[in-house]
Amino acid sequence: MPENEDLIWDDGEWVSWEDISNQIQYKEWRVKYPDADLSLVPIFESLLSIAEEYHQLTNKHLQVFGDIGELFGAISLGLKLHRNYAQGSDARLGNDFVEVKTITPFKKYDTVEINLAGNFNKLFIVKINRDYEVSSLFVDRKNLPGKGSRKLRLQWDQLKSMV
Repeated sequence: MPENEDLIWDDGEWVSWEDISNQIQYKEWRVKYPDADLSLVPIFESLLSIAEEYHQLTNKHLQVFGDIGELFGAISLGLKLHRNYAQGSDARLGNDFVEVKTITPFKKYDTVEINLAGNFNKLFIVKINRDYEVSSLFVDRKNLPGKGSRKLRLQWDQLKSMV
């Protein structure tokens, strides 16, 4: 018998409580994020938690919210993220190019600015509120107004009607 008191004998092998907790956590994540690469979920949750903790300690914000938004797209929709600073779009979902925009918790208004010159046909908007809760919208580009303009500024409530 191993020396570690945190182990239990189950189905012919020694198992730790940590292993059991991890399995339960992964099952909960699979239900919450069915399309996710589950290895990204703890990174997403850690970044969000660190950003919140940093703000509580310093009353300043880390510059990580765009990355948090993209990670959320990867785990919630299964987006395949492009390399950093790729022109035109941030990710791919099947045959669709996706632009990801994040509304940060410190923004005065819940708006996003979209560059319509980009090469995307889907828009994924991630909103992180002041309590660091995350919500999102997935919009077809064809539903966006302003076909002739180069830049478009839209509010969260406007975007909800385009879904």
